[in-house]
Amino acid sequence: MIEPILLCAVPVWTFDGDRLLTNASGFFFERGSRLFLVTSRHVMCDEDSGHNPDRIEIELHIDASNMARSTGFSVPLFRNGRSLWRQGKDSAGEVDVAIIELERNALPPGTVYYAFGPQHLQQREDHIEVGSSILVVGYPLGFHDTLHHLPVVRQAGIASSFGLRFQGEGYFLTDARTHRGGSGAPVVMRITDPARQRDDLPWLLLGVHSSRLDVGTRDLKLDEALGLNCAWYADILMTLTEH
Repeated sequence: MIEPILLCAVPVWTFDGDRLLTNASGFFFERGSRLFLVTSRHVMCDEDSGHNPDRIEIELHIDASNMARSTGFSVPLFRNGRSLWRQGKDSAGEVDVAIIELERNALPPGTVYYAFGPQHLQQREDHIEVGSSILVVGYPLGFHDTLHHLPVVRQAGIASSFGLRFQGEGYFLTDARTHRGGSGAPVVMRITDPARQRDDLPWLLLGVHSSRLDVGTRDLKLDEALGLNCAWYADILMTLTEH
C-alpha cells in the first residue's frame, strides 16, 4: 500500500516550447469540484533570473495496481497572452506561491492522486509549537524513485514561531537539509487528533517550501550555511482558489 502523502506531490518540469528549463516540486489542492496544482511562484516566472517558461509538465500515475506506470501531462501557462496561473501578494509584497487550475476531465483515464483541501489547513485547535517535527515532500535535485515515480521525504523542524510572519513576511522558517528542485514542495505535519486521523490524508498542510535562507554577511570559507528555509503559510491557498 502506498502512503497517500506520497501521491499528493508531483515533479514539475518547466519548458520554453520543447526546451527543458528547470525542475521543481508541486502538489495537488482541491476546493469543491476544482483541482489545482500548487508550486512556488518563481517556478512559474522569475523576472530576476529571466526564467519565463510557457508551459509546465507533471508526471501522473495512471494505474492504481502498478505504480510503475505513469505518463507526462503538459499544462500551458498562458492563453491569448494572459497567464493562467495565479500568484499571491500581501501587505509585505509578493508571496512565493502560485496555483494553476487543472481540468479534471483532461486528466488521463485511471489517474491516481490525493489532494489536500481546506480541511487540511491549520485550524484554531491545532497548536503547533516551535521545534515540532514536520516533513517536506518533494523532488530535491530531481531525485526520486524513478521506478515507482514517487517523491522522497525530508525530516524538518519548525524553526520560528509558527503563526508569526517571520520578519514581517508571510512565511515561517524550517530547519532542514534542502536542495534546488524542492521549491513548491508541501510542508506537512501528522494529524494527532484521533477523530481527524480517519481522513484518507491525515496530514496538516502547513506551508509551501520556497527556498533556503542565508545570511549575506556569512564568510563562505569559515561559516557553514544556516540550513534554514522559507515555507510560506498555506492559508494563502484559500485566497488563490477563490472564484
